[in-house]
Amino acid sequence: MHFKKISIEFDGEWILRHRLSKKLPINTFIDLINDRFNGETEVLYTSFTDCEVAVKVPNISKEDIAYAVEKILSENFDIENDEIINLSIGDFFEDSIEKEESIIEKKKPVIVESKNAIRPMALDKIEDLIGADDFKVLIREIVTIAPGIIRHNTFEAFAFQNYLFSINDGCGFTTYLSLFAELLEELKLFKFRNRQKVVEVKLPPQGNDRVDPFAGVMNCFQSHTNNKGMLISIDISEWMTKITEKQFRDFLLYLEDYTNDNVIIFRIPFVEKDVLNDINTALQDILFVREVSFPPLGMAELTECAERFLTKMGFTANNDVWDVFHARVMEEKSDGRFYGINTVNKIVREMIYRKQLSDAQNDRDNSIIRKEDILSLSQSYSNNSVNGMDLLDDMIGMEQIKHSVEEIIAHIKFSRRIPNISYPCIHMRFVGSPGTGKTTVARIIGKILKENGVLRNGNFFEYSGRDFCGRYVGETAPKTAEMCRDAYGSVLFIDEAYSLYRNENNTNDFGQEALDTLISEMENHRDDFVVIMAGYTDEMNELMKGNNGLASRMPYVIEFPNYTREQLCQIYFKMLGNSFEYDEDFQSAVTEYFNSISDETLSAKDFSNARFVRNLFERTCAKASMRMQLSGINKLTLTVDDFKLASTERAFQALVAKKSRITIGF
Repeated sequence: MHFKKISIEFDGEWILRHRLSKKLPINTFIDLINDRFNGETEVLYTSFTDCEVAVKVPNISKEDIAYAVEKILSENFDIENDEIINLSIGDFFEDSIEKEESIIEKKKPVIVESKNAIRPMALDKIEDLIGADDFKVLIREIVTIAPGIIRHNTFEAFAFQNYLFSINDGCGFTTYLSLFAELLEELKLFKFRNRQKVVEVKLPPQGNDRVDPFAGVMNCFQSHTNNKGMLISIDISEWMTKITEKQFRDFLLYLEDYTNDNVIIFRIPFVEKDVLNDINTALQDILFVREVSFPPLGMAELTECAERFLTKMGFTANNDVWDVFHARVMEEKSDGRFYGINTVNKIVREMIYRKQLSDAQNDRDNSIIRKEDILSLSQSYSNNSVNGMDLLDDMIGMEQIKHSVEEIIAHIKFSRRIPNISYPCIHMRFVGSPGTGKTTVARIIGKILKENGVLRNGNFFEYSGRDFCGRYVGETAPKTAEMCRDAYGSVLFIDEAYSLYRNENNTNDFGQEALDTLISEMENHRDDFVVIMAGYTDEMNELMKGNNGLASRMPYVIEFPNYTREQLCQIYFKMLGNSFEYDEDFQSAVTEYFNSISDETLSAKDFSNARFVRNLFERTCAKASMRMQLSGINKLTLTVDDFKLASTERAFQALVAKKSRITIGF
């Protein structure tokens, strides 16, 4: 469609004179234009001195827009004609822009270089970065206006601008700072006076009144020559909720004296857009701050980073290698402490080491990584061709669970055959004590749903409830949304999900924010991933009661009862498999031990079922390993004494202590 476009540029010195205004003049102008045309506008491009705004009012004339702009300028700005460098009203054709085009791309400025201009080397490095779209927009803008700044000698207006970077740990923050400094120096927009161009400082939490939390930043300025010529990053994450307090505002007033001679970048984690805007608005009460957001990289982008790093190290990888890589990334993310590119590079180095170890063991020497070389990289990756239902059959005590899964699959397939019916919610609740197989079954369900065409990937993402909560205000929702995006096409398993809900009166807890985001994702992507929440029965019921709409979005409830004594004993012997030899006396001792476990223990809420069995199995193996080392025997044989030493340790002996005196056959 055909609309009109306003282009305006203010004089940099005039902008500088309004440094104490609550808003930058260009932002005030955009807001007033938007109000004048009842929100029927779109910002196409903006910087600290100029902007382009489309007016999407059908059939409006250039004269009407010119009159509105003149009225806004005369009534709201103390400005002379020579302080408006450019003002024009032109045509804007929306049809030329793809509907899917991102806002960032719409605002992407063209880099105009003179014939004699030398393209900065740092610019190519920045353009080659993966992601960081906001940062690239800022860099292109600076490259575009740099010749004008030099020509008109408006360095002070440019130096007046500070920055607020919203970026998580491990996402390349130090790299961005270094490239930014390199670009400013190449463009001759800033002169660094010290060998160390970039300084990073983190403000500690507000604490003892006798300790100045801002001393570290102040020392940086005082220790550098003439307090000038550095790019200083100040991490204000611990102060995000205290920015309007007097102590922090006094700190900003202190910084104001150094803004013209230094590049100051504030840093916070990646947070919601409205939280970022609120923080920026508070900072702009005293300083002019440009916000730049760095969304976390998705799996495809992380894979591209890994491929580049692998190439840099002189290696390539077969396509199926990346399945193992993805499984390892999921494992790294499962504890809620994933450090982006840093973690990816760590994984790639492990891949190279395991490949070279495999080469050495098999008398090979090449630079192509095969999946077989790195299978040990991931504990969760399965090369198993057995179908999901057979895996369920192989588990002990899962007959009713398998029946429930078959019903769920049948329901989904039936719903898909009926036209004009909405896709059913297939999110699930697993309730029961620890060690009853909830995690293993959830993993198998992902495989089954993929085999039946319900999920496109069938991968498995495991977290605990509190992993979704951020440390700071505004961090939880984007963190939760990112974890959900990773799991699209797969299973998102949340153990101890009830820990997200403390109580409705606890307004300082981020669990409710995580739940609200989860519920939204579960509804909006109900056909593309499955959320399984697991935990104790009573606590899970409380979770459902405390959150309207959550229970209806999780219609399937699968109960996992505690194992019987016989089933626990079967699990123990299944763990032994064919790896160990043992005699009938050993078998009798193990059987009698499990038969001796009291009813009180079996029904206890904290009894860990199969997890307890695994611990006992591992302790038995440890005792046997020690015995074989001391005796010089290499044969893998388990004895009654091995089991006796393991089962009489305090953690295992206590389970039979509540029953009347029963020996275990020794």
